[in-house]
Amino acid sequence: MKFEVHIAGAPRIVEIEPEVSGRLRIRLDGDPVQVDAAEIGGNVYSILLDGRAYEASVLPAAQGLSVRCGGHEFPVEVRDPRAWRGRRDAVEQAEGRQQVASPMPGKVVRVLVASGETVEARQGLVVIEAMKMQNEIRAPKGGCIERVFVREGQTVAAGESLVSIA
Repeated sequence: MKFEVHIAGAPRIVEIEPEVSGRLRIRLDGDPVQVDAAEIGGNVYSILLDGRAYEASVLPAAQGLSVRCGGHEFPVEVRDPRAWRGRRDAVEQAEGRQQVASPMPGKVVRVLVASGETVEARQGLVVIEAMKMQNEIRAPKGGCIERVFVREGQTVAAGESLVSIA
């Protein structure tokens, strides 16, 4: 999974991938990092990052989170590319042509649309199996399917284009 994290306004890309061993492989802006974290109390975490120990408190804030660590406080906003945040009863729609990308590595088990087909916002497009779970990837907006880039049985990487919607 890939997340865009804004720490004090500065964007960082965090990638998290499971390994066969059951551990997680984590990259920060493309560089591998060694992280071990455990919750030690209500919203307080003990973090071992590249051999250095930290204690961090994570609290809800007006926009996102507030993280306190080492006597400093950082506003943090996590943007998950799989989530569209809008009002609960409405769909926030993307504008213009959209490339729908795989949020995770996996195997395409079903393609639910074809080129030229009209879709509604949040309609299922592709089903990807990852870690023995099937994940339906949905349309970020209504529109016409311009192109389907994948086929059933194909292996995809996180961030790989699945379909294009106009």
